Amino acid sequence: MLVFKAFSALLSYPSEDMRRALPEIADIIRTTPLVQAQQRGDLLDLIDQLSRGDLLAAEESYVDLFDRGRALSLHLFEHLHGESRDRGEAMVELKQLYEKAGFELSARELPDYLPVVLEYLSCRDLAEAREMLTDCAHILTTIGRSLVARRSHYAAVLQALIVIAGESPIEVAKVPPVKERIETLDRDWAEEPAFGGAPVSADPAAGTPAAWKGGLGDAV
Repeated sequence: MLVFKAFSALLSYPSEDMRRALPEIADIIRTTPLVQAQQRGDLLDLIDQLSRGDLLAAEESYVDLFDRGRALSLHLFEHLHGESRDRGEAMVELKQLYEKAGFELSARELPDYLPVVLEYLSCRDLAEAREMLTDCAHILTTIGRSLVARRSHYAAVLQALIVIAGESPIEVAKVPPVKERIETLDRDWAEEPAFGGAPVSADPAAGTPAAWKGGLGDAV
């Protein structure tokens, strides 16, 4: 399902390669039946924003938004477990899920990084993708609400994922805007693809990580 590959690219660190792919990404967004009209328009606005201006400015904006604090972290288990030991155990389980499906994770990527999860889902069937998104919908909503509060165009991707998961989109008018700078948090980033090479197998019974089942109501 190319739409999840498109979402992964949109949430990844800006690069020239990503910018060159934006017309193709826009075509996918326009034609996929998984994206509703409202989210489609907002996603195309995000693509338009990413295509314009200086790349360095786009890179700085991305880092300021996603790499300065936990509220907007794209590492899903950070919202559940913080830096506790439980997060490490959950990531091992998720990495094993990828390997069971025949994917080798790049050494520089963490398995709970949302663009990695979406890249994985782009190679799975819709039923499995929806199940995984449903199981982490509360986390997606948490990140999406933080993006909406900052009136970021990136919120469009989270809104689309929330709807695909079967949940109602965030009501923007009910989320008060915030302008304060979130606390600095240094974080490494990488431009390499999440998975090295093509999958060696495709196990449809790989399932959803148990770490995402239950306890999502405690996500903050």
